[in-house]
Amino acid sequence: QSQIHTATLALLEARSFAALIEVVTTDLALALDVDVVALVVENPGELSRHSIAGIRILPPGEVDRYMGADRNIVLNADIKGHRTIYGAGAGLVASEALLRLRASPETPVGMLALASRDPAHFDPTQGSELLGFLAGVLELCIRTWLNLPRC
Repeated sequence: QSQIHTATLALLEARSFAALIEVVTTDLALALDVDVVALVVENPGELSRHSIAGIRILPPGEVDRYMGADRNIVLNADIKGHRTIYGAGAGLVASEALLRLRASPETPVGMLALASRDPAHFDPTQGSELLGFLAGVLELCIRTWLNLPRC
């Protein structure tokens, strides 16, 4: 609970959208005691498929492929990391939490991926309410900085 509070405050303290992305891609790993954090956005068509400014770009439908169409939080234990999500950090990944992000109807679907080298750090039997709260705060921050309407 304390780690989620620390991470939430870090998100809320960001003073620009660029600073928010930096907090997500650098500071959250320390705050949440994880080894890799990835912010993923599906390609809305006009963006290249290459990672830009700390955001990994995936083709449409990939978030559903990794998470399932009906799930907003997925916890996986004892896995190998996907290079498409974690890039060069994929080799460190042994467990993960995948959090769906829907900042606005005007933005593509995204995902916050938190990963650990400990195969039992994230486990499907764990509670995920606080992770859902963190995802909601991140959606709110994105919506606020980009002046987007709510879902």
